[in-house]
Amino acid sequence: MSGLRKVAEPFVASGPSGVAIRTRIKHLTAQDEKVLAMVGAHLGSLASRDLKTRCADGLEHSTETWAARKRALTPAASSRWGGAITKASHDQWALARRCQLAHIHSLEAGVATIAHRLAQPVGQKGSKNAPGGYRSRQEWFAKSRRLRVLEDRLERERADHKAGIVHVVRGGKRLARARHHLEAAGQLTEAEWRRRWECGRWFLQADGESGKRYGNETLRIAPDGRLSIKLPAPLKNLANAPHGRYVLTGTVRFAHRGTEWADRVEANRAVAYRIHYDTVRGRWYLTAAWQIPPAKTIPLQAALAHGVIGVDTNADHLAAWRLDTHGNPTGQPRRFSYELSGTTQHRDAQVRHALSRLLHWATACGVAAIAIEDLDFAAEKTREKHGRKKRFRQLISGMPTGRLRARLTSMADQTGISIIAVDPAYTSKWGAQHWQKPLASKNRKTTRHDAASIAIGRRAQGHPIRRRTAPPPAHRSDEQGHRTIQADRCAPGREGTRRLVTDRGQEPRARTGRHQGTRATSAPKTVRDARSVGQWVQDSLLLTDQERSYVKWT
Repeated sequence: MSGLRKVAEPFVASGPSGVAIRTRIKHLTAQDEKVLAMVGAHLGSLASRDLKTRCADGLEHSTETWAARKRALTPAASSRWGGAITKASHDQWALARRCQLAHIHSLEAGVATIAHRLAQPVGQKGSKNAPGGYRSRQEWFAKSRRLRVLEDRLERERADHKAGIVHVVRGGKRLARARHHLEAAGQLTEAEWRRRWECGRWFLQADGESGKRYGNETLRIAPDGRLSIKLPAPLKNLANAPHGRYVLTGTVRFAHRGTEWADRVEANRAVAYRIHYDTVRGRWYLTAAWQIPPAKTIPLQAALAHGVIGVDTNADHLAAWRLDTHGNPTGQPRRFSYELSGTTQHRDAQVRHALSRLLHWATACGVAAIAIEDLDFAAEKTREKHGRKKRFRQLISGMPTGRLRARLTSMADQTGISIIAVDPAYTSKWGAQHWQKPLASKNRKTTRHDAASIAIGRRAQGHPIRRRTAPPPAHRSDEQGHRTIQADRCAPGREGTRRLVTDRGQEPRARTGRHQGTRATSAPKTVRDARSVGQWVQDSLLLTDQERSYVKWT
């Protein structure tokens, strides 16, 4: 029985179900920034108290408790702000709950790996499917202590998960921990950290509502870009418009999907908004989001009608190669590099730029499908599985698989290109085994990643990754089936006949040197004639001059 795991079938990834666009709020006055800061700080304090109440409810949460929380927030803000705060608290609790379950699975994998290796003799080598023992007694002792630590953590997390207890920090756990290490956190001063901490805990977001004016009653943006805010009850004295609203001097303009946003606003369809302050740049930003019906996916065979581009995802680049309908690589391989260093915005921009170049190339080639691996390193990042391979763990942790897949699906939906997800099993290994050496030459160096992109594209098309099948078992003729699988049997010209030698415009080479004295009988006794019908014809017997004279006189 083969030890290889079963490879999943490729499928066409579904399109996005939502849209989020962001822009800068420009031309704000000092009074506008003061009002935004006061509203954000007031609603942020209410959101912190509500999140604490939601976490205390745990698994006892119900619609009655949700309604009670909203009624408690209404006098201090408004009914709409109360609904936005309670919904955000519920979503944050649910996200923390999912992260807690993922952490439990990671701890279980680490405990199982350490327990297995501790049970093996020291120095025993591992197999392909199971790790061996530890290298020394010192390492065995250190891992035995770590096993007890992980078991205690696992028991504590399981108890919290069973009781519905989650640990959430508004503003971010990383920023909270940076308070104790200000010098290591980018040379921050205490005042700068305090400013980031307070701004990170502000609350300025509201979901939309269809049928209301411009799709949102709490944060309203008119089609001309004028932004107004429904002030909470304690801050209504700051209103400069009727019904307790404050109209900002600054305007909003969306460069990306601006027409689509304007159509929704004018039709009074729901649009959710979030206002964010960047403490580093000192700028205010606004994010608009709405739901869209996911586009209907086309059949797999229709997406592959004009070939496919196989893409291999790596830590610093995307390796791509175009394949025709028969699975043959055409043209030259392409590489789209990106740099995953710096801030989150910089890394995200690098990924978007690489995907934009990939989609532009696919559009220029006339290909309607891109095949990419369905990667998920959630279970592969554990420290215990790869042991001392710290660089490898850092490598797979730095690969933006989830973000890249979401970005590519969303961006490809606008260009009409389908994304085909394939199983990543053995693509790099088999691609290098069957395609790297045949496609390399003195003018082109084929890398392992280029070969993997061919394997990914062929798997999406349903072809085997290897280049040729085994010869027929009986003999080497084509009676039992053609030995190559590069072209389909119904492809035109696949079994076409070759031209005759006389049709090629080639003259027989003149014999020079030692070949002049050879006998004429050294010429081939048979020639391929009537190739169009596939028959072999025996040529007339070739005689020497002496043999001809002998035949003549006799």
